[in-house]
Amino acid sequence: MSRSYDRALTVFSPDGHLFQVEYALEAVRRGTAAVGVRGKSCVVLGVEKKSTLQLQDPRTVRKVAMLDDHICIAFAGLTADGRILIDKARVECQSHRLTVEDPVTVEYITKHVAGIQQRYTQSGGVRPFGISTLIVGFDPNDTKPHLFMTEPSGIYSAWKACAIGRASKTVREFLEKNYTENLERADTIKLAVKSLLEVVQTGAKNIEISVMERYGVVRSLEQSEIEAIVAGIEAEKEAEAERKRARLAATQAGQASMFASAFSGAATGTSTPGGPGGAGGATAPGEESGVQ
Repeated sequence: MSRSYDRALTVFSPDGHLFQVEYALEAVRRGTAAVGVRGKSCVVLGVEKKSTLQLQDPRTVRKVAMLDDHICIAFAGLTADGRILIDKARVECQSHRLTVEDPVTVEYITKHVAGIQQRYTQSGGVRPFGISTLIVGFDPNDTKPHLFMTEPSGIYSAWKACAIGRASKTVREFLEKNYTENLERADTIKLAVKSLLEVVQTGAKNIEISVMERYGVVRSLEQSEIEAIVAGIEAEKEAEAERKRARLAATQAGQASMFASAFSGAATGTSTPGGPGGAGGATAPGEESGVQ
């Protein structure tokens, strides 16, 4: 049915779908993974980096960018679309400073970005932005971190922890199981790296982590720091696997001991002399034991 209704952006299908928007969501799902985790006093963005070519400068391939001194964004999907949307958001941040003489709040710029994405789903001759974004930061005069997500349809929402891009459903399920309230800085970073390792099979070299600790303070972790965190996570996994093997071996040994004692008891029971008069099968005195 989609073949009749996916040629024009502004035409709904009979069951209420805008197929071009759904195709944009598919472009996001094919992009590299990005994760955002909000802690007690910091917020962490983690992204999966694509492997760069041998002669390519890796500094020019970035999935995390600053919108203002206190707001950071990561995206999944079409990189060129992300660049255009980031430029529009940066212009709005500076325009807000000139007009109101105050920096933007995280929710304000998130709403602005989502509004741009929504406008590109409602006009002919354009196509939706093929990206989802994670926007993090601190509001002026506020110590509470914020994390928002936007989608190509123009939806935006606040999250405690969120994932977009490749295998985002798997990563979100992992975050739901492992996230706890009021995480400290180290635990927040560790959870972000752990969740990315659910998708990234090549380890620390394809992971980028940015940490915003307070208003205007953003730091990208060095590769050596990420490698140390990954090594610690792998050591924990190995220790947990060793404990599981030990528990399994102890359980199997206990079951084997139970079976052995049960078998020994059964064998003892079958060799016990039977009959009320002593030795089973023996003839009583005075009785003939056979045919003459």
